[in-house]
Parts: sequence; structure tokens; C-alpha cells
Amino acid sequence: MMQSICFLTEKNETGKRIDIIVAKRTKNSRSSAGRWIEEGHVLVNKKPVKQSYKLKEEDSVIVNIAKPPPLDLLPENISLDIIYEDKHLIVINKAAKMVVHPAAGVPNGTLINALLFHCNELSKAGGEARPGLVHRLDKDTSGAIVAAKNDFTHRTLSKQFKDRTVDKVYTALVWGVFKEKSGYVDVPIGRSEADRKKIGVKTKKARDAYTEYKVLEQYEKTALLEIKIKTGRTHQIRVHMAHLKHPVVGDAVYGKKDGNIDRQALHCSFLAFTHPVTGKRIEFKAELPEDIKSAIAVFRD
Repeated sequence: MMQSICFLTEKNETGKRIDIIVAKRTKNSRSSAGRWIEEGHVLVNKKPVKQSYKLKEEDSVIVNIAKPPPLDLLPENISLDIIYEDKHLIVINKAAKMVVHPAAGVPNGTLINALLFHCNELSKAGGEARPGLVHRLDKDTSGAIVAAKNDFTHRTLSKQFKDRTVDKVYTALVWGVFKEKSGYVDVPIGRSEADRKKIGVKTKKARDAYTEYKVLEQYEKTALLEIKIKTGRTHQIRVHMAHLKHPVVGDAVYGKKDGNIDRQALHCSFLAFTHPVTGKRIEFKAELPEDIKSAIAVFRD
């Protein structure tokens, strides 16, 4: 099946390359837009164009995108580190390298596949493609994550995340020496215009983002931080730490790779919220994984 997106060139888009505008309008990468153009799926005034074509005012653009086939979500017997579970929800200490939900290129082996095997029922309030999923963690970020087993629990937890009444505390190993033992970053972030796969600070459509940090241990080249976030933007901690010139150790996207760990040294170590049914405030701790412990030991010594 094909999905068609049609639009007329706006005044501020005049003179800009077609691949840049198609990427922006479809919220995809520039490389994807370029591929569609090369394959003839992008028409300007009903004719195919080259990637270098510069738009004129009120050009009629049609983008035909092949819709991926629906994902077939299958239960998989994947080991889970369960912190807490009842008939309403489940809290997991997610392993690094585990993708949270299936997507293009990652049809299985995800947290949702594991939850479908473990739980008799998961909520559908977040959509059929992401049963039970209330919030997310990056593939290479480990730690505490909660999933809902029914729609009431899902909606109640989602409202708590939206209202910012959920407490999330992260442990991170970052580069550099801190002059102050604590601080905060209050800088809006949003999708990068240059690279749609990355997040940047103060972009055109940036949203508010607030991050607090406290230095737990300072080493010669790195520091161990406790980080609290009031907002839950994509890549927020990683972007804010890089903005401070203290990128997370092992973060190849916003910092640099490190031989002591093969992913960003970032872990959600604490999660607290109000139980949707009992009304009691509940708290969960997720133990640091061995790879972060090992990296800390190297820099500590």
C-alpha cells in the first residue's frame, strides 16, 4: 500500500532543495527523502525531479511512500529482570541493547515481545503496535521501565507522566571535571534540522526540557552523576550533558565511543509513581548493570 502526502510549497520553502523539504514535511531522514526522489516516488507539478531541484513558490509536491506491512507481534520467551509485578502493571529492569518495541528493521526480540510471552494481557490504550507501553527508554539505555496490563492502568500512568508527577532518577557516567557539585540545564531541545535522527538544543520546534544533576563521584577524567528529569524528551539527558560539554561516556551519537563500554553509560536507577488502583505511592530501584559497574571501576582506579 502507498501513502500519499501532498502539499504546496510555502514562501519560506522557496529556493530550498526538494530533499530537505520532503524530509521535513514527512518527518523522515534526508537520506530516505533522497531515495524516494531517486526512485520516482516524489513528483513536483506531476513530474519527477532530481534531489538538487530547488522549489519554486506554490510548487505542487506529491510524495508517495510505501507503507510497511503491519507488524506481527509474537510472544517470545526472553528473560526479563522483573522488579515488581501485580495484576495491573509490571516494572522491569530493562537490559541494554534491548529495543522497547518492534519497528522497521527490528521485528522481534524486543521488550514488548518478551512481555507478550510473560503477561496474559497487556493494555491496548497506546495502540495495537505497542501493547502495554506507557513510556520508553533508548535501546542502549538500561533501567526501570513500567508497562500496563489494562487500559485503565495505562491511561492513569500516562496522565502521571504527562503531569510530571512520576519521579525518574538516572545514573550516568560522563566525561569531564565538574567545578560545581550540582546544577541544572533548562534548555529546550528538538529534532535537528541537519540530521533528523538526532536531537539538538534550541531548534526551530524545540520543546522545554529540564534536567537536574548531582555529582556522586568525581574521577580524573570522568564523573558519576545522579540525574533527575522533569520532562521526558527524546535523548534529553544525552543532549543536555553534551550541551554542558560533559557527554555521557560511550555515547557515539552525542559524544564519542569508549573502549570501556560499548553503549552510553546511562541507567534509569529509580522510578516512583502513584499506583493507579491502590492510590499508594510506590518506588522501585533498578540495580546498575555489570557493564556500567566495570566502566566506573576503571575510571575510579
